[in-house]
Amino acid sequence: MDVISYILVGLAAVIGGAVNALAGGGTLITFPMLTAVGIPTVAANITNTVALCPGYLGGTLAQLRDLKGHERHLFWLAPAGVVGGIAGGLLLLNTGESMFRALVPYLILLATALLAVQDRLRRWLVGRTEREEARGIHEVWTVLPVFLASIYGGYFGAGLSVIVLAVLGLVLEDTLTRLNALKQIIAFAINIAAAVFFLFSGKIVWPAALVMMVGALAGGALGGRLAGRIEPEALRRLVVTAGVIIAIIYLVH
Repeated sequence: MDVISYILVGLAAVIGGAVNALAGGGTLITFPMLTAVGIPTVAANITNTVALCPGYLGGTLAQLRDLKGHERHLFWLAPAGVVGGIAGGLLLLNTGESMFRALVPYLILLATALLAVQDRLRRWLVGRTEREEARGIHEVWTVLPVFLASIYGGYFGAGLSVIVLAVLGLVLEDTLTRLNALKQIIAFAINIAAAVFFLFSGKIVWPAALVMMVGALAGGALGGRLAGRIEPEALRRLVVTAGVIIAIIYLVH
């Protein structure tokens, strides 16, 4: 990578961090940029996962107070997230570069679709809670769906938060705020577990990862300042459109 490549990756991280703070979907910006500057797809995905850790940590710390009462759920779900994240990472490392490159456009389309339905999912969860149709299921039975979502998170990760929130909304009875806080710490556990596992893979492009960490933190702060000035739904539509275009480009090439 040359200086221009680092500048491009850093700018993508700033934009991705701001997008995550405002609407979600920052990975749809950062991952394609890593491959655009010449990093192989598997290494780009792994580097992106490691670089996103500070953002997940910040989101988790910001919502810790809403986790009160979920200690018993975390006893089962956090380990499921850790094991699933490692399993997804192991699966990624055993996927050949050509195979993963072939899967990338479909993974991006999946993440784009999840981002597109994110608001509808939230409205459904709110309505479900208000109608009191949710029936809490014993936390043991929530482990399998969270574990399966965690494997996806360790393997690719884009759209992971939407998947985990949907799973929790189906199996647990609680407010959206508290479910969102639980989702945040589970996603953090998944991402950290996969990132730690990847430390020993030899595929992390550390200079790019460090530049992205700084850029994502700056972008997150910028996004926080822009909140209220930019309509999240309009930004989400823009990211979804970009995601579809990027997926088509990957398919063509």
